[in-house]
Amino acid sequence: MLKSVQLFEEAQHYIPGGVNSPVRAYKSVGTTPRFVSSAQGSRIYDVEGREYIDFVQSWGPMILGHGSAEVIESVTDQLKRGTSFGAPTVLETMAAKAVVDAVPSIDLVRFVSSGTEAVMSAIRLARGYTDRDKIIKFDGNYHGHSDGLLASAGSGLVTLGIPSTPGVTKGNAADTLIAPYNDLGAVRTLFEVNKDEVACLILEPVAGNMGVIPPADGFLQGLRDLCDEFGALLIFDEVITGFRLALGGAQEYYGITPDLTTLGKIIGGGFPVGAFGGRREIMEKLAPLGPVYQAGTLSGNPIAMAAGITVIERLSRPGTYEGLEAKGKRLATGLKAAADAAGIATFGTQVGSMTCLYFTEGPVIDWDSAAKSDTEFYGAYFRAMLDRGMWLAPSQFEACFASLVTTEDDIDALIAAAEETLKELA
Repeated sequence: MLKSVQLFEEAQHYIPGGVNSPVRAYKSVGTTPRFVSSAQGSRIYDVEGREYIDFVQSWGPMILGHGSAEVIESVTDQLKRGTSFGAPTVLETMAAKAVVDAVPSIDLVRFVSSGTEAVMSAIRLARGYTDRDKIIKFDGNYHGHSDGLLASAGSGLVTLGIPSTPGVTKGNAADTLIAPYNDLGAVRTLFEVNKDEVACLILEPVAGNMGVIPPADGFLQGLRDLCDEFGALLIFDEVITGFRLALGGAQEYYGITPDLTTLGKIIGGGFPVGAFGGRREIMEKLAPLGPVYQAGTLSGNPIAMAAGITVIERLSRPGTYEGLEAKGKRLATGLKAAADAAGIATFGTQVGSMTCLYFTEGPVIDWDSAAKSDTEFYGAYFRAMLDRGMWLAPSQFEACFASLVTTEDDIDALIAAAEETLKELA
């Protein structure tokens, strides 16, 4: 018996399902998880000592690669000074300045400990600012696991086939209005039917929790216009896309300015962190300046701040995003060519260094079209690729990421493994 299998069995005695985040259980891909022992650069290693090329990158944040010497140095220096104070530090101001300077729409930023917490807080702030209760979100977009945002959520729930709202009160769910992604007409209808009741519209500007679905031409600008017309705030959930697509995130990439932005993952350099920010007049409604309360003992944790400052500085260097874009295109083109050569129907998407290969004829523009993917086939593909040393997401509905340390050889190895795997499965 593999050591990972034994460890998974033991974990299930103490942890629900043996994991601390459901998709890690590998349930939808028909196998048991490989337990990780270490990672370095573009490689990840399991407890059996097997090496994999990592295209999951801890679900996105390891854009500098695992064990970045720059991040390790900054974090080690801070570890010697202390790990948590529950008091202001200079690092918080430095990190906040770095975020404000980088993200076009952010005048003020508040740090928290996770993306879920950032979104939960931004929604509360939007409601407090507008004095309205309802929110609009999109089918298949995932914004963390807070109540009200699990309605028609993304990859984790759909991967496991879990209904969206168990444990969430009917009243809370009733305040969440759902529209199909990339459908401006449906959004307008929701605004019109719920006139003067919608506090905000929140979306992933590139949907990264049902694979990788880019916004249709004019979609983001159309949402900006609708929010202005109906007096609602526009929130970009950039927990995945922030600092991933550009230094200023998807809003810089597409040239659209939201009212509020949520961030996470990358700015922690692998440490738990989140943030939300936006226009000064909105952010000043937060306590201690205003009446909207939000707090957290570990918010602005010095370890996470030290890592985040280093990550943002590294991503600010010239040529960073041009290189990442080129890697993303190489990945997407190679994987699609491998599927075509094997005669397997697929639809490929790519935005920046994020890619997804859907096992469906496509096109994939929203959750309904993404859901037509052959998830059973993906499971077989995933298992075969894992055995060939490729660390992919254990879900059809997740992104494949390139990082700064992903090499051309790494990408060529992934494409070669895909060619072999798809020919076998055809």
